[in-house]
Amino acid sequence: MSIRIINGGMLTTVQDNGRIGYQQFGVPVSGAMDPQAAAIANILVGNEDNEAVLEVTMLGPRIEFQEANCIAVTGGDLTPQLDGKSFPMNRAVAVQKGQVLSFAAPRSGCRAYIAFAGGLEIPQVMGSRSTYLKAKIGGLEGRKLDKEDIIAFRAPTAQLPNMEKRAVADAETFTKTDVTLRVVLGPQDDAFTEAGIKTFLGETYAVTVQSDRMGCRLDGPVIEHVKDGNIISDGISFGAIQVPSEGKPIIMVADRQTVGGYTKIVTERSSFRQIKKALTHSFPTRRSSDWSFQRISARPHRSRQVTKSGLYRLGLPKRRTSISTAKPTCVHCVKRSPTPMTRLPDPQNSRRALKNMPASPGKRGSLSQNQ
Repeated sequence: MSIRIINGGMLTTVQDNGRIGYQQFGVPVSGAMDPQAAAIANILVGNEDNEAVLEVTMLGPRIEFQEANCIAVTGGDLTPQLDGKSFPMNRAVAVQKGQVLSFAAPRSGCRAYIAFAGGLEIPQVMGSRSTYLKAKIGGLEGRKLDKEDIIAFRAPTAQLPNMEKRAVADAETFTKTDVTLRVVLGPQDDAFTEAGIKTFLGETYAVTVQSDRMGCRLDGPVIEHVKDGNIISDGISFGAIQVPSEGKPIIMVADRQTVGGYTKIVTERSSFRQIKKALTHSFPTRRSSDWSFQRISARPHRSRQVTKSGLYRLGLPKRRTSISTAKPTCVHCVKRSPTPMTRLPDPQNSRRALKNMPASPGKRGSLSQNQ
């Protein structure tokens, strides 16, 4: 009725779409670094897209199945294997009791996602099963998976309908070594000199080993401030790029803090999917990837639609799944529709209507002129 962790790998955690609506209390959103890959894995095995999955970072775990179930592996290619033999990605696969899933080495990307039919028996904390490691919230006791951990299935199934069709042949991959992200200046671009902004937009940067689920630190030319990089702390969105006084940019990601006191030169506005992919599939240990930034004008945000074209043949309902790329930070940040104003009657019309009304018995007609 469960899986047993033989080896937890480098960093394997339980994640879903994140903890929405609690940033006002200082609780980060967290969630999968690549929510679309996680959603596709869930769809392939018949789960809701927000079901909890295992997020595997670079060196994957060894997992023994103590009951038959159906699973899918998506995201970065970390060379998954079942009993030492090649395991197909982006496809639902039936696994049997006693079989072992493992990962040999990263081929492309650094994060993969494992979905289990019926979901995992993980309690929800503030509406989410996502793991936030720094505060030890959610997931399995708020930590990464380790040797001899046991996680039960909620509703396993040994076989799913249309198993041969539960595959995505054209699953999106990310193999570029050079990444260009589109950005909008602000909100503190006035804290930088013109030369500093020109440097940021004109030079290239590389991902460093000082990167994690909270932030992605880049190395490259120093970005010049007018004074320094300190501000009164304010809110941080996914994709905001902070530049501390040292002048090196940091891209804020899934486990970012809710507020921060460093200047933000830009906010990333390429498709949310692009930055997710870039961060999910960049090797921090390699210095071959060059990141550059292209300035664009601000425009209304559109949430990323994950179509199930190609997944309809799985026998699933024909509907579109919206993976929101802008998670509301708190109830105060959600745009509310203005309350419709009650239209007040025109005083002149009211007087005219009352004046023309017939007098009631025992009363002297309508309103007097001085009323």
